[in-house]
Amino acid sequence: MIEFIKLSPVLLLAGLMMASNIGGLGLDILVIAPIATVYAAIIAILTEKFKFSEILDAVIDRVKEEQLVFFILMLAYAMAEAYMATGVGAAIINLTLGFGVTGKTIALVAFTICCILSVATGTSWGTFAACAPIFLWLNHIVGGNPVLTVGAIAGGSCFGDNIGLISDTTVVSSGIQGVEVIHRVRHQGVWSILCLILAAILFFVFSLGLPAEVGSAVEAIEQIPEEIYTYLAENRPSAVNLLNQVKEGVPSYMIIPLILVLIVAAKGLPTLVCLGLGIISSYILGLMAGTIENTRAFLELIYTGFSDAGSWVIVMMMWVGAFGGIMGKMEAFKPLSNLVRRMVKNVRQLMFANGILSLIGNAVLTDEMAQIVTIGPMIKELTEENVVASEESMYKLKLRNATFTGTLGVFGSQLIPWHVYVGYFIGIASSVYPLYNFTPFDMIKYNFLSIIAVVSILLLTLTGTDRFIPLFSIPAEPAVMLKKNI
Repeated sequence: MIEFIKLSPVLLLAGLMMASNIGGLGLDILVIAPIATVYAAIIAILTEKFKFSEILDAVIDRVKEEQLVFFILMLAYAMAEAYMATGVGAAIINLTLGFGVTGKTIALVAFTICCILSVATGTSWGTFAACAPIFLWLNHIVGGNPVLTVGAIAGGSCFGDNIGLISDTTVVSSGIQGVEVIHRVRHQGVWSILCLILAAILFFVFSLGLPAEVGSAVEAIEQIPEEIYTYLAENRPSAVNLLNQVKEGVPSYMIIPLILVLIVAAKGLPTLVCLGLGIISSYILGLMAGTIENTRAFLELIYTGFSDAGSWVIVMMMWVGAFGGIMGKMEAFKPLSNLVRRMVKNVRQLMFANGILSLIGNAVLTDEMAQIVTIGPMIKELTEENVVASEESMYKLKLRNATFTGTLGVFGSQLIPWHVYVGYFIGIASSVYPLYNFTPFDMIKYNFLSIIAVVSILLLTLTGTDRFIPLFSIPAEPAVMLKKNI
């Protein structure tokens, strides 16, 4: 009974999240997390007789671990805002659309552009809001399949949110596991590209029977009703700016900031350096292109990025981090950890279990960030307490845990019909293209990238076939061993 009571704060958090996302309660995680944290503190005091000062110390210690992540997040949000406003995002779209789009290629082109744009901006929600109006109306013009195209937009929008240097989910999941973002990106890079290629092939195959007439992006944007612009202006103002830049055109050299960031990232430079270079280069080239008027206007973009990060994601991380600190202090997850420990027979099975826990946590909490900051510390502790390994081998296991919470948070959300992600994407798609009534299963049916990513990472981990993918393998016995097997 005591163990169940200790877990009750998680049930409260999950219940409030589901009631808000499905039942119409309408509470944000910024309200739910403090409620769950206060309740967890009360439970800790009642069950473990902790003093308030001990609870506070646990909270502060957990939040201290996230300080570097906060700085990375602020720069990431600032760089995303700069890329959307200075023309980097529009340059990516226009360069790709220049090859011509038909019913046979609309899904593949939408998928490709959304993948690149999400890497550049680090936001799946922003990418979807910016690209859905263009590609759903362009799909209408060329006679494509709206369900196939929306699956391409959704999956592509999530690609950069899982591997991008400036993605908040990538940054947070890496920070919680104690690994460098750039190391995490390199660890999963080849695997991610292989998933992307396989998904692209499927989009091409499923489009073979569609029309071959070429459509125009400008014509598609001009067909977007005024009320849709109003909706986007209220919910995603940067998307409106991007649509206007795509229509009016920007210099092709505005894609250079993205290329520079990818180059220095491949060189292994620290994440903060990569972000700083991206921001500075977009400022210089934006002045040359005339997409920003002056330095003051650009600084306002940076301010907007900082305030967006500080007003939601950082505050949310602090509260959920505080929640996790209290839950860890009273060892609330110990019964679950003990169950996993008894069931697994080797390290690969333990890591597979960590992936399953991440997926279940995402389905229960219906929010990928809540899953990352709640389940992430649990699987980190589960690995560190039960595995004997060298420092190098343990670091590789941490990289896989970070990839688990990020991948199964972002891509896993696309396969959960009641998830907040799916609800948001349906809301945007239905608003910008009211000619089709999208359902949750429309988001899942052709979301090839999410299906491939979720299934493959679990199977590759369990079977050991990840060793055939460069940089993606995790150590095997006897380099790593469960303590109970020694």
